[in-house]
Amino acid sequence: MKRSFALFAAGAALLLAGCTQEQQNKISRNIQNWTGTNGVLEFYAGDKLVRRFIHIDKISTAMGTDDSRPRSYRYGYGVLDENFNMVADPGEKKVYFEISDFGSNYIFFENPR
Repeated sequence: MKRSFALFAAGAALLLAGCTQEQQNKISRNIQNWTGTNGVLEFYAGDKLVRRFIHIDKISTAMGTDDSRPRSYRYGYGVLDENFNMVADPGEKKVYFEISDFGSNYIFFENPR
């Protein structure tokens, strides 16, 4: 059993070594999508916390509809932690959000109320 796992691990390492960085990232994201995550995303204005999203599954790169090229923002879904207590309290809802790749700092998010 140990030997077959060692052979599998060695084969997987060789396979990954032959992949480009982007292919490795895609494999990692696919594994992450399968296993799930419990991420937290915080936004600050200077040193002040202004928005927190909890229970984020993943953050994805937006792709163009017609050209399938990556867009200049990331998007995801998470619970808007309105009272910053790291708990999804009753009334705090899962919302859609976007994060800019541009030089200006902005976040777009769905208003849960």
